[in-house]
Amino acid sequence: MATSWKASGQYYETCSCDFVCPCILQQMSVEPTKGTCTFAMAFQIEKGSFDSTSLDGLGFIVVGLTPEAMAKGNWSVGLVIDERATTEQRDAITAIASGSAGGPMAALSGLIGKFLGVESAPISFDHEGVSWSVTASNLVDMSAQAAMGIDPGATEPLSLSNTGHPAADRIALAHAMKSHVDALGVSWSDTSGKNNGQYAPFSWRSA
Repeated sequence: MATSWKASGQYYETCSCDFVCPCILQQMSVEPTKGTCTFAMAFQIEKGSFDSTSLDGLGFIVVGLTPEAMAKGNWSVGLVIDERATTEQRDAITAIASGSAGGPMAALSGLIGKFLGVESAPISFDHEGVSWSVTASNLVDMSAQAAMGIDPGATEPLSLSNTGHPAADRIALAHAMKSHVDALGVSWSDTSGKNNGQYAPFSWRSA
């Protein structure tokens, strides 16, 4: 019988595509703006459980490289998991993030050609006003600012709805200020301010 699990909290992502990432807008069927796409998807679990194992307060980051249009597959994907996680928690997060335990990430599992493994690191999340950042030792360091609309008095960021994105169907758009990834063979560094960022609350559960 499949394990029952749930996890909810905050999701943050930057990728190497120019703002706005064309992959989401065109159902992953177009070539990324740089030809390939490197991404880091960070998840801050506020409340979660995997069977009887609590996941409250832990974090993980999915790092990956897609060599061409995302829908063509052959992704290389790895995981950075909060160093505070016990063996049981680490195994649970790996099962959730890889899609092997079902849930939203399972829809992507057929696109992954190579699983790069798992690394542990202290993961720190900071979100204040329109700015946020995620760091994981020297493996991941990314930050972004919310993309605002035309109204100078706007307090909420531009957002996309009905995206089908595994993290959340509705995502807020952001300009990536900094993206450094050097983990599990995935290496990328950008401080141009031109790359894509996005974030949203997430709420996942087993099928």
